[in-house]
Amino acid sequence: MQLSVSFENTEGRPRGSGPVTVGWLLTEQKGGIIYAPPERVRSVDVDRRHAKSASRCPAVINLESRYFVIPCPFDIHIGFTRDDNGKAALRNLAGEASSIRASKLGEKLHLTNEAEWRRPGVPTIQLSLPYVFISDEPVYMSQVSPFMHYRKEPLPGTIFGGRFPINVWPRPLMWAFEWHEPEKPIRLQRGEPLFYAGFETLGPERSVQMVEAEATQDLKDYMELISGAVNYVNQTFSLFEAAEARRPEVLVKPVPRKGRG
Repeated sequence: MQLSVSFENTEGRPRGSGPVTVGWLLTEQKGGIIYAPPERVRSVDVDRRHAKSASRCPAVINLESRYFVIPCPFDIHIGFTRDDNGKAALRNLAGEASSIRASKLGEKLHLTNEAEWRRPGVPTIQLSLPYVFISDEPVYMSQVSPFMHYRKEPLPGTIFGGRFPINVWPRPLMWAFEWHEPEKPIRLQRGEPLFYAGFETLGPERSVQMVEAEATQDLKDYMELISGAVNYVNQTFSLFEAAEARRPEVLVKPVPRKGRG
């Protein structure tokens, strides 16, 4: 049986046209003001005066239009260490100058168990985030490095990204990072790009319209249904068909805004 989470229109309905609506929301409201809305990648600071400028190339514009930036919510300045017993640990190098309390940073940022690292000697850290992306049409989201933004001092490792269908598997995101040079600190400033969210739709010509969505009871119940599945099975993709069978018909309900009809 073909799943509608694939890019084959197996349901016998006419293919949609126009922009695909993708909703975003936060799973927590306490302190939620620090989490900025996703912003579409745009070359706003480049020279477009020449007709042949690369910044005016349709291919470049089309590529940028499919990626949205998720900014870093707070300053991060950490180092890697090992305690007297050799156990891996993180150090908050900002100390008293840190803009975030150490206890709060510890709630959001943690080092994964060394047995789960993909490469020996390459620590993996995870930053828990409240961002959720949803859609009522088949859409795959890819979480990737912010490769169109330049960093004067590159991070000492690589982002541990992923790709999954947000129409059947909405879940809070996290920023995962493989620390290839653990002798070097990781330093991120609030507001700088943390990662990109890229979206693939059924029709490659269809654009993405991003809206803030309500955390409806149907959505909360559905997310509760699928949450934590990774703790019980190794291949969560095998659960997509079961999840889709129990999915409410509509999950994306835009947040009402003043002036919206």
